[in-house]
Amino acid sequence: MDVVNPATGARVETYDDHDEDDVEAALDRSEQAFKDWQTRPLREREQLLANAAEVLRENKQEYAETMTREMGKPISQAVGEVEKCAWVCEHYAEHASAYLEADHHPSPPGSEVKTEHEPLGTVLAVMPWNFPLWQVFRFAAPYLTAGNVGILKHASNVPGCALAIEEVFQKAGYPDDVFQSLLIPSDLVDNLLTDSRVRAATLTGSGPAGRAVAANAGDQLKKTVLELGGSDPFVVLDDADLSAAAETGAWARNLNGGQSCIAAKRFIVHTDVYDEFLGSLTDEMDSLVVGDPANEETDIGPQAREDLMETLHEQVTASVEAGATLVTGGEPLDREGAFYPPTILTDPPEGCPVDTEETFGPVATVYEVDDEESAITKANDTPFGLGASVWTQDRDRGERVASRIDAGCVYVNQLVKSDPRVPFGGVKDSGYGRELSEAGIKEFVNRKTVWIE
Repeated sequence: MDVVNPATGARVETYDDHDEDDVEAALDRSEQAFKDWQTRPLREREQLLANAAEVLRENKQEYAETMTREMGKPISQAVGEVEKCAWVCEHYAEHASAYLEADHHPSPPGSEVKTEHEPLGTVLAVMPWNFPLWQVFRFAAPYLTAGNVGILKHASNVPGCALAIEEVFQKAGYPDDVFQSLLIPSDLVDNLLTDSRVRAATLTGSGPAGRAVAANAGDQLKKTVLELGGSDPFVVLDDADLSAAAETGAWARNLNGGQSCIAAKRFIVHTDVYDEFLGSLTDEMDSLVVGDPANEETDIGPQAREDLMETLHEQVTASVEAGATLVTGGEPLDREGAFYPPTILTDPPEGCPVDTEETFGPVATVYEVDDEESAITKANDTPFGLGASVWTQDRDRGERVASRIDAGCVYVNQLVKSDPRVPFGGVKDSGYGRELSEAGIKEFVNRKTVWIE
């Protein structure tokens, strides 16, 4: 696997792939590791996870620089990502025992009935490049602590991140092979899914990848959790705080170079405040610094790969040709690297790419609507259902509108985000299952009913 720095286009490192024999050996080791790991006291597993948080914080600059080098994340955001990984480890180190405590049920006199939560075994994780540490730790922290073991198939452009994650668990004192990273091409994933030693799978990625994993795992009757794409609406009602909405909206669209499933992508704005909000949003996006991701002052680095930037630009170009209005941005920057500027399109014709497809980059689409009802209809006019953001100074109104939006999570007067304390996941084409919080740690356990007479 060649690592190409997207800020320069230069190859910076090469890693040897694992082959089918390596996969077979890893599965054997994983199965053996599970036999011991599942018997370890939960308190011991919690302590090891707390150790992992310490390793992450002690080495946060090193891990952040690996992310920046491999996929172009601005260094300040990369450091923040490592800190968030430490947070999720600390969360489950503190709360796993409470989350996994047996549930007791009504039963006849003299009997006891409870539900225990037992691990399943080896969990395969197929993870993307956009949050190369966070996406992994939000699965690994709960699933490993529940007593499962993990095998990671990471995106091929972030092999250094994959090996760094494996290193974190090693340094934290985890037993050998409780967590393994395999540097394999996508065509070997099917072999893993169909192997009887893999008991469950989780994927964060594209819709087609999710469907393929779900189909293969379903054929084997294996549990899956899928977190797929999103085209999140950002609804600005007529009584919104426009300054706050524009400032947060610009960041919600452009964080991580806009390469986020839960980024604000479709801005749906009430006609009474449309012009003012559009002007403020444009000013905010134009003020963002695009540049060297190794520079602390940079807000937006390069797109993760040249081909991804080209696809994004094709979506913008086709939409403008179909009749959308280009307000700002819209052309790759004339410089070395895969840099694309913050871009705003308005009046997108129905059916054009930015209207119907997920745009995975710093491109905002702005719609004008006449009233609250039209805003809700437009927000739901998408096959995706990951997140949504609603802006109004009336909290009751915000809650009412939020209840009518088809999404896995809706934030009122806040950007959409994942937080260890609350469940995260989508509906419709955005996938199924939940990560994080109590719901996340219970996705891959056997909820065993035990009746004691």
